[in-house]
Amino acid sequence: MGGLAVLAKEAGHRVTGCDANVYPPMSTQLEAQGIELITGYDPEQIDLKPDLYVIGNVVTRGNPLIEEIMNRGLPFVSGPQWIGDHILRDKWVLAVAGTHGKTTTTAMLTWILEDAGYAPGFLIGGVPKNFGVSARMQGDKDSIFFVIEADEYDTAFFDKRSKFVHYHAKTAILNNLEYDHADIFPDLHAIETQFHHLVRTVPGIGRVIYNGDEEPLQRVLKRGCWSEKEGFGRGEGTDWALNEYDDGTFDVIFQGEVQGRVTWSLTGKHNRANALAAIAAARHVGVPIAQAAKSLASFENVKRRMEVRGVVNHITVYDDFAHHPTAIATTVGGLRQKLGKDRRILAVLEPRSNTMKLGTMKDALPGSLSDADLVFGFGSEQALGWHLGQALSPLGATASAYDDIDALVAAVAKAARPGDHIIVMSNGGFGGVHDKILKALA
Repeated sequence: MGGLAVLAKEAGHRVTGCDANVYPPMSTQLEAQGIELITGYDPEQIDLKPDLYVIGNVVTRGNPLIEEIMNRGLPFVSGPQWIGDHILRDKWVLAVAGTHGKTTTTAMLTWILEDAGYAPGFLIGGVPKNFGVSARMQGDKDSIFFVIEADEYDTAFFDKRSKFVHYHAKTAILNNLEYDHADIFPDLHAIETQFHHLVRTVPGIGRVIYNGDEEPLQRVLKRGCWSEKEGFGRGEGTDWALNEYDDGTFDVIFQGEVQGRVTWSLTGKHNRANALAAIAAARHVGVPIAQAAKSLASFENVKRRMEVRGVVNHITVYDDFAHHPTAIATTVGGLRQKLGKDRRILAVLEPRSNTMKLGTMKDALPGSLSDADLVFGFGSEQALGWHLGQALSPLGATASAYDDIDALVAAVAKAARPGDHIIVMSNGGFGGVHDKILKALA
């Protein structure tokens, strides 16, 4: 919704926005764009007399502002529908879908197109460092390309289809698929149905770039696909593959032939797979494979994706958005692969997503943190609905849980020693814990 606000302002509208809690980097981006932020949902905001209310999916019936809008019969629309109708209708849309890696892959693809001179517009669920903003209409007036992060979460309280069906994708990446969003999807099959709806919206001249190693995506495509298809992965018969090297670089292989090499500083097999998907999608609009591989050497990642927040006494503190067990495992595992076994990793985790709060994924947490030397969890039983300490108990003495943020910070600072790497993982603001840890370490 923050990115949508930026696009609406670029389109010439006056934009205001409200939310229960706004925190960096989105809050600072919006303030820099001159977009007025209001905390809370006071019904008196209708006194602003906007021409249209654009509603995000966090807002539910019973929300005081929504109830006032509906009682007065004022015009409103969902965020995804507004984007589809007013921003994307005449664009060549490249949409990036998947349970994990959407934001990073969208940022990679956007940077590849930018570096190749395509000047795309984009909407990303984070702030890519190469651009400094999460959205823009287009890089120049003649560009027809738009890259968008295509979320499977539902559209709004009045539209329970996934957001991505509104985006009119011509190039669609299906990065991966597993169970998530337990607050709206009863099972994996329900999410597969939504992905099938996305595939149905891609035109015949379009292309679906899919992860050939993912059985759920295989099932999605077997339900019908009317577009060109290209698979990537490690399995037999995929169009795209890679040769990996110990330093994190890799060769890009298309239909059995090496076409380029990516030399960069990102860690983890997941990021190499993200890059392969982005390169494949860029090729669909004409970017040569070798050019795309070269562009990724200058890709600076996204804020809150293994972002170094500071180094104190030779202790490095990272901020990462990981909150699903698979994302946690790939984040910690990627750093472990880079560091080797000699240096310690301290994982600091806040399981605050709706899926986590339902307890659906709690049994997978210990396994996802197995590459960390010490684990510090944060969350009360009252807030989560389950006991975090008990969930982490299979890790034994290496794990501890806290419901007081100052106690957590003190424990992390006491345990840390020079040479350690501390990963802070949350999909929220986490009470500014990153700066608190750095201050305590100092």
